[in-house]
Amino acid sequence: MSEPLVTGQPMVCLAALHLNLASTAGEVNILRGIDLEVAAGETLGVVGPSGSGKSTLLMVMAGLERPSSGRAQVAGADLGTMDEDALARFRRDHVGIVFQSFHLIPTMSALENVAVPLELAGRPDAFTRAEAELHRVGLGHRLGHAPGQLSGGEQQRVALARAFVMRPRLLLADEPTGNLDGATGRAVIDLLFELNAQAGTTLVLVTHDDVLAARCQRRVRVEDGRVVS
Repeated sequence: MSEPLVTGQPMVCLAALHLNLASTAGEVNILRGIDLEVAAGETLGVVGPSGSGKSTLLMVMAGLERPSSGRAQVAGADLGTMDEDALARFRRDHVGIVFQSFHLIPTMSALENVAVPLELAGRPDAFTRAEAELHRVGLGHRLGHAPGQLSGGEQQRVALARAFVMRPRLLLADEPTGNLDGATGRAVIDLLFELNAQAGTTLVLVTHDDVLAARCQRRVRVEDGRVVS
């Protein structure tokens, strides 16, 4: 289990954050001076038009993108001071990520997919814990099935189980229902908030759906690489 944050310390603190990426047309300014704090245990919805920088913002919080300037502090750690190995360990121990496209390993069963982060952390009970997590998301009867044998909703539930199995401090969800039909998407979102409430995890949810974002305790809007409201 993770050590607790210092009392009153935000889970995420982004200050004067810029991210520029090279392209064939020259340098592109993706994030343009983001200042944002997310409290421990808070649920935050991030909305805005396509191409506004929402997903990139999540990648910075996860340590998957390095800002060009500014500071990114997550769970009390300054991500800018870490090398790639340290960032990988930090993600393993503190951050869960759920993507629109599931990102399951196709040659592994549902059970093996959920056990992966536990095995990487050297947990001897990896498969026992992975099985318990799959039961929690209603997939105890699908343990041995490969992703290709599961529906889209089932695959996203496997991804949720994998994200929560390490009990992360921070869960980042990037359009988690984007590839699901309406009813399946609503069921997955209900499960996401249920798991979030049970674990007390901080949730940052990127979505184009204002109704979904309104389920979060707070909502911010990103446009052209800036937080505008």
